[in-house]
Amino acid sequence: MLDISVIILTLNEELHIRRCIENVRSVAKRIFVVDCFSKDRTVDIAKELGAEVHQHEWPGNQAAQFNWALENLPITTEWVLRLDADEYLTPELIAEMNDQLPKLSDDITAVVFPLGRAFMGRVLKHGIVNSVKMIRLFRYGKACYEQRLMDEHIVVKSGRTVIFKNKFIDDSLLSIKQFIDKHNHYSSREAALLLDAEYHLFDLDADDVSYCEDVQKKRAQKVKYAKMPLFWRSFAYFCYRYIVKLGFLDGKEGFLWDFLQGWWYRTLVDAKIFEIKKACGRDVGKIKKYLRDNYSIKF
Repeated sequence: MLDISVIILTLNEELHIRRCIENVRSVAKRIFVVDCFSKDRTVDIAKELGAEVHQHEWPGNQAAQFNWALENLPITTEWVLRLDADEYLTPELIAEMNDQLPKLSDDITAVVFPLGRAFMGRVLKHGIVNSVKMIRLFRYGKACYEQRLMDEHIVVKSGRTVIFKNKFIDDSLLSIKQFIDKHNHYSSREAALLLDAEYHLFDLDADDVSYCEDVQKKRAQKVKYAKMPLFWRSFAYFCYRYIVKLGFLDGKEGFLWDFLQGWWYRTLVDAKIFEIKKACGRDVGKIKKYLRDNYSIKF
């Protein structure tokens, strides 16, 4: 067992929470579940498995909730691991953590993990699923989440990062209906982020912090994407994922993932941007008001 505290943010996650906690019990000294007053069995399951449950009202985004956890939980371990309820560590990553973490020098304050993706029960191996890496493990007090509407990342306050080679897996067990409902909600915030990239509506990025290289690359790509023509860009992105990056080799599950997350979702984002621009033009004040009044996005 490693000197690690795991933090899991939850809201009605009875579908995933057992798998997540059981996955990390062998590697972590303490497991904290920060729950937003779930109405299902999330809390009961977490307590049954030995997790320490703390309730905290949702502050509006995951970054604020996680930073609250860092400031208020009784963390006594050297390292903190951040996991979503629908994620788990592969056996290979657990073995790598057990082997490598005790050997890291004191100037290394964060660890980058490659992200794997599973969809409808199939671990995907093609498309863009093998290109994402992010900080998920860090020394307590040396990192926090940046404040963003979505796609928030852990930023390092000081020290160096190192990359482990084995993956953690994002494996949602949601039904297609639940997936669509969730991504409809996400699309409003994604639209706001792309409008911000175009019109600089508000300050979303933190200053004087260190992002891992993959995050910097993704942010630069998003700025380029925001400048591309509406609707054509979502179609081109699907073609890139499904054809150029060989997503079709992942069968029906790969097609559905690339279509729903790569084309349908991003077309929905563009539809909301198109709607907002028709209503507001380029008036930043009107755009902010429209986002607040119609999509409950506060700045």
